[in-house]
Amino acid sequence: MPLTKDQKQEIVSKLVEDMKSAKSVVFADFKGLSVDDMAQLRGQMREKGVSYKVAKKTLFRIAAKEAGYDEIPDEVLEGPVGAAFSMEEEVIGAKLVHQFGKKNKNLKLRGALFEGRVLLTAEATELAMLPGKDELMAKFVYLLKYPIQGFHGVLNNTISGFVRALNAVKVQKEQAA
Repeated sequence: MPLTKDQKQEIVSKLVEDMKSAKSVVFADFKGLSVDDMAQLRGQMREKGVSYKVAKKTLFRIAAKEAGYDEIPDEVLEGPVGAAFSMEEEVIGAKLVHQFGKKNKNLKLRGALFEGRVLLTAEATELAMLPGKDELMAKFVYLLKYPIQGFHGVLNNTISGFVRALNAVKVQKEQAA
């Protein structure tokens, strides 16, 4: 049964609201994906604060235009398309779609809306390859800790060397006496 004009406007308004509040929106072609696979994908996304919505391509185009994005190219909205809205972390939606697509060839990353730009497939794949927030935080902590750890090692070795030298002098004096 076709959607009424009011239903379409309601869907578009929800999509516009989601596009404006999301840190990134990733489009994926899910043709051939089973219901179980789709449920598994949505479950993984829900755990990471990402919502996945399916709508008609024309409604995605209208919503993107109303949200302030340029015209979405046909290659981005090719096939049956769903959109992953990342609300908490910028790259997590693209990462999840890309990783799930590696395991299941029926899910294909098509493009993204990121920082006011429309990204094509290649750029969206690059976005998926970026390190996530947790990985960046771990690297940052390592970079802060490494110089201190090195300095501690140098001081510890100097003190240990001094103690060993004193011990050697003590042993030498005990043997001489």
